[in-house]
Amino acid sequence: MESMVRAEADGDAGALLAYVGTFSSPLRDVLPTQVDLPPGNGRGIHLFQVNRDTGAMTADDVHEMGTSPSCLALNAAGTRLYSANETDRVGDKKEGTVSAFAVDAATGKLKPLNTVNSGGAGPTFVGIHPCGRFALVANYFGGSVAVLPILEDGRLAAATDVKADEGKVGPTEATSAPKGSFAFSGHDRTHAHMIQADPSGRFVLHVDLGLDRIFSWKFDEKKGTLAPNDPASVSLPAGDGPRHFHFHPNGKWLYSIQEEGSTVVRFDYDADTGRLASRQTISTLPRGFAGSNFCSGILVSSDGHFLYAGNRLHDTIGIFAVGTKGDLTYVGEEWTRGSYPRSFNFDPAGQFLYCCNQRGDNIAVFRVDRKAGGLSFTGHYVPVGNPSSIVFLDRKKRE
Repeated sequence: MESMVRAEADGDAGALLAYVGTFSSPLRDVLPTQVDLPPGNGRGIHLFQVNRDTGAMTADDVHEMGTSPSCLALNAAGTRLYSANETDRVGDKKEGTVSAFAVDAATGKLKPLNTVNSGGAGPTFVGIHPCGRFALVANYFGGSVAVLPILEDGRLAAATDVKADEGKVGPTEATSAPKGSFAFSGHDRTHAHMIQADPSGRFVLHVDLGLDRIFSWKFDEKKGTLAPNDPASVSLPAGDGPRHFHFHPNGKWLYSIQEEGSTVVRFDYDADTGRLASRQTISTLPRGFAGSNFCSGILVSSDGHFLYAGNRLHDTIGIFAVGTKGDLTYVGEEWTRGSYPRSFNFDPAGQFLYCCNQRGDNIAVFRVDRKAGGLSFTGHYVPVGNPSSIVFLDRKKRE
């Protein structure tokens, strides 16, 4: 079902808006390794007004979808929004889908443009190429990535390229896992979890959790196609399960978070060749931790001074200082005030961090200490069923 449901109030022209993607329906034929399946308490894509001074969020609207729009991406102009619909099943191959929406200039509300196949089952990530003419999709259950052209009116076209991951699946025991860990989630098959272009757009990287590899592709902006780089991939420790990565603002360092190994690996990145070289591995957990933990999101602050890593089951955000050569030093952690933090994001000013507590059915808001890197809970809880991702639209910047 897709319909616009009005909630509270329209926003003003200079409002700060937040869109929250959710799990809005369960899968009925899940893999036995699917450990974080939600009950589907979300209603689709939720729209909020955000107070710039306090970080508080006020519900404004919901675009109802029963297909779990679990990952969202806005174009640079803030006029279009795209969702990866993780539990949609279409066609003989039971592919997932990606939807395009127009953003109303006056209210921020969403108008559906179209929906296309994602190129594989279970699309868990969608991002926009820096040129703005392509959406990049990672299909977790399908073990594939796809390139979807974005037409002039914002609609999506059929994929110009789909790449299926191939290789030997890693072991069920992670090399770097904490003592006593039973964190096994994806080493049963290929699982593409994230895809993103480098800052230049010349190269595209994607991770496969089951293969313990980060793939590197040369990107053809004219054709919208991917060609293997040389080398075509780099390996992470066996069984650790790379999930997400984030570039440092200087473009020279890349940080990868491992879901089952509970680590962050720092790579040097060569922007001329698209090559990665591993330089450091550090645990996302405090010294002495034992038991199971599944890592989730990873972010570097806009000033490049701090890195934040999500821990599910431990339910914390690990905080790390970034040194002058890119190496990380553990600073501390902050409890997420909810269960199973799937992802988090900063507001555009970097004053607040918003944590999507998937199993806790809430978003918790933290004030960011820009000098020391610490997080302090503001007291603001935002009720949202199975929140998965949050993105912001700052309309003041676009006036």
